[in-house]
Amino acid sequence: MVRRILFALLALGPLTIALHYVTDIGETAEFVLAAASLIPLAWLIGEATEHAAEHTGPGIGGFLNATFGNAPELIIALLAVNQGLTEVVRGSLTGSVVGNLLLVLGFSLLAGPRGALDRWSSLLSFALIGVAIVLFLIPSVPSWTGDPDRDLIVYLSIPISIALLIVYLVATVISLRRHGKMHIASDEAITGWSFKTALLVLGVATVVTALVAEILVGSLEVFAEKIGVSEFFVAAVIVAIVGNAAEHGGAVVVAARGKITLAAEIALASAAQVAVFLVPAVCLIALLIDPLALGFRVVEILALTVGLLVTSIALWGGQASKGRGALLVVTYVAVAVAFLVAGDREDHADATAGTTYALSASADA
Repeated sequence: MVRRILFALLALGPLTIALHYVTDIGETAEFVLAAASLIPLAWLIGEATEHAAEHTGPGIGGFLNATFGNAPELIIALLAVNQGLTEVVRGSLTGSVVGNLLLVLGFSLLAGPRGALDRWSSLLSFALIGVAIVLFLIPSVPSWTGDPDRDLIVYLSIPISIALLIVYLVATVISLRRHGKMHIASDEAITGWSFKTALLVLGVATVVTALVAEILVGSLEVFAEKIGVSEFFVAAVIVAIVGNAAEHGGAVVVAARGKITLAAEIALASAAQVAVFLVPAVCLIALLIDPLALGFRVVEILALTVGLLVTSIALWGGQASKGRGALLVVTYVAVAVAFLVAGDREDHADATAGTTYALSASADA
C-alpha cells in the first residue's frame, strides 16, 4: 500500500517543475510542492540503490547512492556561486557533511536493527573527513579576520582542493577494489532489478531531484524571511537537508528493511564524499564562474569536528543500535541550534563594528 502511494506521488516532481515554468503559483506554494516532491524521489533513489547493491555489494552500493545523491548538492552549490552567495555555498556544504554524519546516520540507526557494521569502511570515512577538516583550517583561519572572500583565501583554497581530490581518488580506488573482492567472494543470490535498470532509475531520479531542489532553493529566501531566520541557518540546515533528501530517504528506507550495513555506508560515504570531493570540486569549478574561497567560519569548523568525534565514538566498535542513533540525532539538534544562534557572518561584523564605534565615541567624550 505504501509503495503504491509513493509510486503515485512520483508525479509530484514533474508537476512541480511544470508549474514552476508554466504558471506563477507563488514561492510559498512552490516551496511546499518541491519539499513534498523530494520525499518520493528520495524513496525511489533508495529503492534503486538497494537493487544496485545486490549486484555490487553494500560498499559499492553506498558509493553509488552517495554519488547520485550528491549531484543535486553540486548543482545547488554552483547555482549559488553564480549568484555570488558564497556564505550560502559554504554553509550548505558544511551542513551537508554534518547532516550526513549525524542526522542521516542517526535516523538510519533508529530505523534499522542492531547489527555489525563494516568497521574498516567506517574508519576510512572518518579518516577522510578528519583530513578534510585539518586542511580546511589552512584557508579558514586567515578568513576569521578581514574579508573571507579576498584573493589570499581563494589562492590558499586552490591547492587544498587539489590535494583533497587526490586523497579522494586514492581512497575511492582502494575502497572499491576491496568491496568488489568482498562481493565476488560472497554467495548471495541476486534478485530484483537488473543492474542497468537500477542505474537508469538512479540517473533519472537524480536529474528530477536536481530540478526540484533548484526550485525549492529559489523559494527558500522568501520562506526564511517569513520564519525569521538567517541565510546561514537556511543554508547550513534547510538547504543541506534538502540537498541530502536522497541520502536521508535512501538510507532510512534500506535501514528499515534490515540492511543496516548498506544504510551506514550511504550516510558515511556521502559525508566523506562531500568533504573530500564535493567541496574541492565546487571550489575548482567556481574558478570558471566566480572564485569561491574555502573560508569556513569557526562555528562550521567546530560543527564538523564535533560531528566527526561523536560519530567516531558511537561507531568505534562497529555496532549499530537505536541508542547510538538517538545520540547522533540529539547532537545534530544541538549543532542546528548553534547554527541558528550564530546568525550571518555579516551580522557579527556589523555588531563588532558598532561596538568599536561606541567605544571610540565614549573615549572621545
